[in-house]
Amino acid sequence: MELKKYKLGEILDVKRGASLVGEYYSTEGKYVRLTCGNFDYNNNCFKENTSKDNIYYTGAIKQEFIMNEGDIITPLTEQAIGLLGSTAIIPESDKYIQSQDVAKIICKEHLLYPKYAYYLISSKLVKNQLSAAAQQTKIRHTSPDKIKDCVVWIPDLDIQKQIGDLLSNIDHKIALNRRINAKLEQIAKRLYDYWFVQFNFPDKNGKPYKSSGGKMVWNEVLKREVPEGWEVVPLFKAANIQYGFPFSTELFTEEPTNIPIVRIRDILDGTISAYSLENADEKYHLQEGDVIVGMDGNFHMNYWHDNKAYLNQRCVRIRPFSNSTISSIQILYNIKPYIKAKEKNAKGSTVGHLSDKDLKNLFVLQPKTNPKFNPRSHFDEILKLIIKNKHQILSLTALRDRLLPLLMNGQVEVKG
Repeated sequence: MELKKYKLGEILDVKRGASLVGEYYSTEGKYVRLTCGNFDYNNNCFKENTSKDNIYYTGAIKQEFIMNEGDIITPLTEQAIGLLGSTAIIPESDKYIQSQDVAKIICKEHLLYPKYAYYLISSKLVKNQLSAAAQQTKIRHTSPDKIKDCVVWIPDLDIQKQIGDLLSNIDHKIALNRRINAKLEQIAKRLYDYWFVQFNFPDKNGKPYKSSGGKMVWNEVLKREVPEGWEVVPLFKAANIQYGFPFSTELFTEEPTNIPIVRIRDILDGTISAYSLENADEKYHLQEGDVIVGMDGNFHMNYWHDNKAYLNQRCVRIRPFSNSTISSIQILYNIKPYIKAKEKNAKGSTVGHLSDKDLKNLFVLQPKTNPKFNPRSHFDEILKLIIKNKHQILSLTALRDRLLPLLMNGQVEVKG
């Protein structure tokens, strides 16, 4: 495959967004202003900005700054390491306003295929050039001119289309699986609220328990009524609890042949960022379906998805007993409000910390089952689907990441 050398400015244009006036920021409105918070730079895709509530803009704006579905954007400000060179695709027309921290990429149609451009700009080749040229301030910046100065080597348009479409199809499947998992989690949360908050689980006749006059009794621990026959159990009696092992960081390696270690930073996305040469007892070994909680910072919480890793220190693993009516999904939703409240109260300090005492003050409802109501069975089936989709997401992501540099530098060609 023949590659031709260009400066990006020869094959695309880069347009800076509008300078938006803060007095028109609002918690509601028609248009959402794009920020660096709209870039999921770990997965190189678009995300809704949930870090701010004043994301709407109510001032006058030129039509050229209102984005269309399929527009490619890249940040001009690096508010997190690795952000420069990230790309995202606008998911919906007439909803988002391009702000001055965001650049729009406009391809020259006879030279550059947009789907190919999306991966080209986020490639290591371009990212490294942007990083080297970034202004060295506390928050680093780039500019449209610096993006256009980056040197690239690209194939002809037909090959670009084959590469762009292949990588885009992989990303489409990854995004689809993420949406499915988000829906599954919504279903699980609704069931949890209906069964464990409103107590309208099916009674032995299949009717909603509390609404149908099911007997409720006062519980002194929770300071509320719970269904008769249900127990309030300390977390440490409801599940097997294990704190992580203090692996020596100087023995960490990037070699996947060594012991895979799950750290706090790995909990949310389910990837593994470190391996260790140091052995650990099997009790630190994670299993599929374990609930993991980070005990520092933002107290990340998630389900683990395989049996191939060990837990690092300052993380805790919560595993329901196999013969229990309590499931991983129930445990996560049960303890999440209390841990999030702890996180919120810690915002004023440098770093929030969860302690053994905090966890020992947590309780879980142990439901009484009946022929019409077996919540663990339902929740475990949902969790199996979530984990299956997670496996696919990680496998497809790894495939895309292996193919991307090979396709971009011509080591691998797409046939047909």
